[in-house]
Amino acid sequence: MASEEVQCDNIDNQAQAPPPVPPLVSGGLPPYPEMILAAIEALNEDQGSNKSSISKQIEDTHGDLPPAHSTLLTHHLNKMKSSGQLIFSKNCYRKPDTNSPPPRRGRGRPPKPKTSLPSAAAVLSPPRPRGRPPKSRDPAAPPPPPKPTAASTSDALSGRKRGRPPKAAASA
Repeated sequence: MASEEVQCDNIDNQAQAPPPVPPLVSGGLPPYPEMILAAIEALNEDQGSNKSSISKQIEDTHGDLPPAHSTLLTHHLNKMKSSGQLIFSKNCYRKPDTNSPPPRRGRGRPPKPKTSLPSAAAVLSPPRPRGRPPKSRDPAAPPPPPKPTAASTSDALSGRKRGRPPKAAASA
């Protein structure tokens, strides 16, 4: 009976303990971006290092690499290249210079920023139906008052009709 209470206490303590820190990539390896930057620094080539030399340097430094090492390396190189951590030129990767100007903007107009969707209350109202609204079916209802049009008001002001005057009849 006492051993059951001890087991229950241990279970409660395990549930309250913080979750363990996730291990590094495949059993003690540092993250790939760190390994890539360290390999480029260790190779110290003027024009940068190609993917095969970076891979060989990482393999020499860290012996136990995952089976998908080449795929992971390619993925992280492309990711670092697109984020600006690495510069890719002439099939070689190198670290960006600190005094170099920022990368130039691409051609064309930049895309518009995404706007957040309006609140759900505004979206719930049904859209207006197409076409002319139907007439009221109540015959006793008074007709709606006519709206003044721009043509009728302009005729009253100038005393002339709109448009070109009719051609005068030629006398023969």
